[in-house]
Amino acid sequence: QVQLVESGGRLVQAGDSLRLSCGISGRTFGLNAVAWFRQTPGKGNEFVAALTWNGGPQYYADSVKGRFTIPRDNVKNIVYLQMYSLRPEDTALYYCAARYDGSDIKIPTTYAYWGQGTQVTVSS
Repeated sequence: QVQLVESGGRLVQAGDSLRLSCGISGRTFGLNAVAWFRQTPGKGNEFVAALTWNGGPQYYADSVKGRFTIPRDNVKNIVYLQMYSLRPEDTALYYCAARYDGSDIKIPTTYAYWGQGTQVTVSS
């Protein structure tokens, strides 16, 4: 069992930067991946970025590649989503999610544990 809590979402202007946090507690041993998804009425649950828990590769959606990164604090068990050059189309409810097993890291249904979500709104 693992618990996830997102924070950091707020209203920003286009071009701004913002860092979201995903605090992870409970049983972290054995985690396969932690990912960020975002949800909008038009796109549903969209993959944003992910990391493999034990230091493997990181993955990014084409729409955010080069603008977003996933810094990680291994001591505090926090996974961040660092966002630069935000655009109005980045507006969404952002979730972090974790899983203990799975192959394709971009598939939301492979994640069993989710945070409550944090809203990011980017104005023009």
